[in-house]
Amino acid sequence: MPSPVSFAMLFNTLGFIFVFLPVTLAGFFLLGRVHQTLARVWLASASLAFYGWWNPTYVVLLAGSIGVNYVMAASITRARAAGRQARARALLTLAVAANLVLLGWFKYAAFFVANLNAVAGAHWVIPRVVLPLGISFFTFTQIAYLVDLSRDEPVRYPFVDYVLFVTYFPHLIAGPILHHREMMPQFRNEGTFRFRADRASVGLTVFAIGLFKKVILADGVSRFVAPVFDTQAVQHLTLPDAWGGALAYTLQLYFDFSAYCDMAIGASTMLGMSIPLNFFSPYQATSIIEFWRRWHMTLSRFLRDYLYFPLGGNRHGTARRYINLMLTMVIGGLWHGAAWTFVAWGALHGAYLCVNHAWRALRTAVSGATTPSAGGRVIAQTLTLLAVVAGWVVFRAPDFASARAVLMSMAGLRGAATGSAVGFSWPAVYGWIVALMAIALVAPNTQQIMAGRRPALADEAYSGQAASAWLRWSPNAAAALLVAALFVIAVLNLNQRSPFLYFQF
Repeated sequence: MPSPVSFAMLFNTLGFIFVFLPVTLAGFFLLGRVHQTLARVWLASASLAFYGWWNPTYVVLLAGSIGVNYVMAASITRARAAGRQARARALLTLAVAANLVLLGWFKYAAFFVANLNAVAGAHWVIPRVVLPLGISFFTFTQIAYLVDLSRDEPVRYPFVDYVLFVTYFPHLIAGPILHHREMMPQFRNEGTFRFRADRASVGLTVFAIGLFKKVILADGVSRFVAPVFDTQAVQHLTLPDAWGGALAYTLQLYFDFSAYCDMAIGASTMLGMSIPLNFFSPYQATSIIEFWRRWHMTLSRFLRDYLYFPLGGNRHGTARRYINLMLTMVIGGLWHGAAWTFVAWGALHGAYLCVNHAWRALRTAVSGATTPSAGGRVIAQTLTLLAVVAGWVVFRAPDFASARAVLMSMAGLRGAATGSAVGFSWPAVYGWIVALMAIALVAPNTQQIMAGRRPALADEAYSGQAASAWLRWSPNAAAALLVAALFVIAVLNLNQRSPFLYFQF
């Protein structure tokens, strides 16, 4: 059975760029001139084809998930309309449990059995399963929809709209996690189905920026990561080795995820629709609280609205608040993968958040200040970034022994030798790191560059920050030449399949 990324339709492949995307766009707008329902069916079918490219068998799994959830949503709606609230809650519990069982089987069953065997000394074996691409994203998307139906005024959507909502290809593999109230109205907006040159221009620009980030920046720095984390040399790293590998992964993940978010937004903009902003210069954050408002923003929103708040949020005292934060982040860590390193990473960020909230409360009580001074911002940003880098070491390491080895070498506990145990040329490694870190910390992000065009759905806080960018895109010849250059450079370097890192989550 093929691996989830062996034959997947990747945004950064010639087939997607020059065949799938143009054909999908052409069919969508041509059919939109005939009948909007035909256009929606076309786009949903194209999204299913996009998903099934790597393994058609799993289209059946996705279709089954969609069908069951749509039927359960209809049942919950009928129960609420009839005033049978207890039945509606029972149906919701059953539907959410079914989604979690499906996710648990494919993503966590092997992990659970392996740990159970280790504890009990048993030798249970389960069939090997391949993790379906995007299962976490389409599962969470549908859980949010079901929960909202049980909370708010019931809304019934046509089946084709629901299928399109779940399978919409710009988000399907690696997010963002969509919300039905953001997307469904766009599927019914007449303007969506009319091709517009200005939207195509904005979408192509955002897509080209993302493609350049992935192919040139993220993949360029990625070659310095595996030699540090994935070889026996991890136990003998020098100080520069450890910091070089940790910072290289910190930047690889940043530009890889940023690239996917840009390309998803760009493709959606070309289709005349906007998906939620999911990434907003997180390494410019001055606190861990702010970091999680900027990194994987829709996952943070989901965890807040559908886990942290139902647990009680901050409504039951400080101690309970910190317990809820820890539980939420541990589950968020486990969401990323079936490994104890992900759990530890989530717990680490939960602890960070507890300390951050406690510090804010203390600072406010003592000085009344709610924001740091200019000098304090630099210190806060530096400390936040160092905490994030340490967390990424745990996140990336294949096991705790490797994570411990890298962190010890970073702390200088294994000496301060200046050579390299992995054969790195340090001017080359740190040249990449300095250049990419400068972009991450100083340069405006794509949303800021495209300020005024609003290619993504964003709340007013981020719209305001976008308006203050010092680099702005305009539809002129100079911008077109620059974007074309980025696109051509990226395409000429598409010489190997390089899946996005978030595909595995």
